[in-house]
Amino acid sequence: MAFLTSNSKVQLAATAVVSATLAAGAILSYQRLQQGDRVSRLKQSIPQPSDGEPGLQSVTRVGPLPKPDKEDEHNQALAHRAQNGDFDDELILEQLARNRVFLGDGGLRRLRSAFVVVVGCGGVGSHACAALARSGVARLRLVDFDQVTLSSLNRHAVATLADVGLPKVQCLRRRLLAVTPWVRFDLRLQKFEGAAAGGLLEGWDGEEAQRPDFVIDAIDNIESKVELLKYCHDHSLPVISAMGAGTKSDPTRVMVGDIGASFEDGLSRATRRRLKLLGVSSGIPVVYSTEKMGEGKAALLPLADEEFQKGSVGDLGVLPDFRVRILPVLGTMPAVFGYTVANHVILKITGESGNAQRPCVVPLLIRPGYPMEYQPAKARDKMYEAILAYVQASEEKIVRMIEGGRTDVCIGLKVPITPADISFLVEDAFRGRSAITGIPTKLMLIRWKKPQETTLVRIGEGDAEQKSSNVRLRDLVCMTKDEAVRHQKEVLHGDKRLEDLYSREVIELVESRQKEAEAYEKYR
Repeated sequence: MAFLTSNSKVQLAATAVVSATLAAGAILSYQRLQQGDRVSRLKQSIPQPSDGEPGLQSVTRVGPLPKPDKEDEHNQALAHRAQNGDFDDELILEQLARNRVFLGDGGLRRLRSAFVVVVGCGGVGSHACAALARSGVARLRLVDFDQVTLSSLNRHAVATLADVGLPKVQCLRRRLLAVTPWVRFDLRLQKFEGAAAGGLLEGWDGEEAQRPDFVIDAIDNIESKVELLKYCHDHSLPVISAMGAGTKSDPTRVMVGDIGASFEDGLSRATRRRLKLLGVSSGIPVVYSTEKMGEGKAALLPLADEEFQKGSVGDLGVLPDFRVRILPVLGTMPAVFGYTVANHVILKITGESGNAQRPCVVPLLIRPGYPMEYQPAKARDKMYEAILAYVQASEEKIVRMIEGGRTDVCIGLKVPITPADISFLVEDAFRGRSAITGIPTKLMLIRWKKPQETTLVRIGEGDAEQKSSNVRLRDLVCMTKDEAVRHQKEVLHGDKRLEDLYSREVIELVESRQKEAEAYEKYR
């Protein structure tokens, strides 16, 4: 009897295990189907180019809300009245009273007549958009292909649980109409691409005379970001770009500066490098963080091994060229970036009386009479000057060595390198690290290969003679100071070959970095 009882218990336990396994398998299968369905619906929601207009996409899913509640209906009715002139302007001025006192009547008028395009309506873009609407900007064009998700609620400015699944552009209009019913929204539910730039950045109602007063780049995809900034630069559209808020945690490190001078920011470095290869090296203000990565700080999460086993990693992205790994984001930081962007736009628009048909230039002085100028990264500038001085001294030593030790040949010698070139080589080409050891401190630039002939270039004669070195960007390599001293002694002034000191891996790395420098040189 005891045996039968024990046997029954074993059978029941086995049945329970099998049932639990089947239930877990069913749940996992259901979750995978749900995830696949969500990705499929997201891809289908992105309109495809028409045959007649390649690259231009029609707007979809930005019509009426799928299930408007009574509050939505009230807000929409109020917005309809306000946008058709049936709204007391004194009420608007009362709502904007603090801005009016700060900016003055003229500044507020310019802001209320402004037209701003926000490209990317996630964490950064939504906060920038909300700040602009609350500050008085009356016309906003919102460009984004994506939808509100549960995971985006930690950083989105206005989205609620009720908005999950809605396009982000529609969510922003839905919530902001409840705050600023007089604001007009032009919603563009599509991914920004260079081929569609003309339509997405066209004038309000398609009129050239009403072109954007400002464009905000809040895109986190490198390809689209570069295309947008290149288009704005080429068409003299004022633009400001938000760089990487992901993995950042220190709001005191957020700065505004020219893209050519930003540092300690991976997205800024990658964007700057690609823009320089397209002939754009400066003139675009960016919001970036100088916070350094370190032990114990958040970092891009690695892709799980099981994801690699599914096939091509590229197939895991929602769209081509979009990341498939999770980027840790502290919800407060996109807000800091977004408000910094909006602050810049507000002060630029209200501080200038003319139409904003002008290129973005630096220094980023807001206006004569408004005492605000962004703090430059002085420490970095001094570092570039020190590296340039080292290059100068190194080239003089090489000339003296080749010219038989004569010191007079170095008097007045110039090197065809600028601090901007130093910045590109150190920050972009060599990623802020020694090519030899990867150390990021006490960096210098020095010739990589020992010259086989004179490096001295003479132009003119007598007192009019000009002397310079023939060093090119592609000739230089980034090392620590100690490594550069050793390299100069044993390679440039000695008899050792590169292969005697460095591994094949290091040599190949330097050669690849020098190819980037060579590509950049044509745009100098």
